[in-house]
Amino acid sequence: MNKISKGLKTLFLVHLVVGLIFGLIQLLIPATFFGWFGVSVPDVWPSRFAAAAVLAFSASSWFCYKAAVWDEVKIVVKTEIVWTVLATLVILFGLFFEEQPTASWINAIIMAGFAAAFIYFYIKEGR
Repeated sequence: MNKISKGLKTLFLVHLVVGLIFGLIQLLIPATFFGWFGVSVPDVWPSRFAAAAVLAFSASSWFCYKAAVWDEVKIVVKTEIVWTVLATLVILFGLFFEEQPTASWINAIIMAGFAAAFIYFYIKEGR
């Protein structure tokens, strides 16, 4: 069994922290959070629902950070790849075709960065 590299463990820890920050802010003050990006939120419930998903992904990163071998985290890495790639594409679609605020580039860059990192470690660790 392949041990998890320090780099992948670090990625899980960074993902946990970023997810907690964004998830908790979006959960607790969704209108304010989206206001920072120039988006008004008429109903905060969908934002809080999405925040719950972000926090769940953060929890999975904590579980993976505590794991020891690749086989214990492989499915989560695959799921993170799907999640971060799809999220990046959705944000980019909004930026190019739906007049999303320019500040949404911050989210696109963060998600694309995580996508690239998870893909890198999937290729590296999955050998």
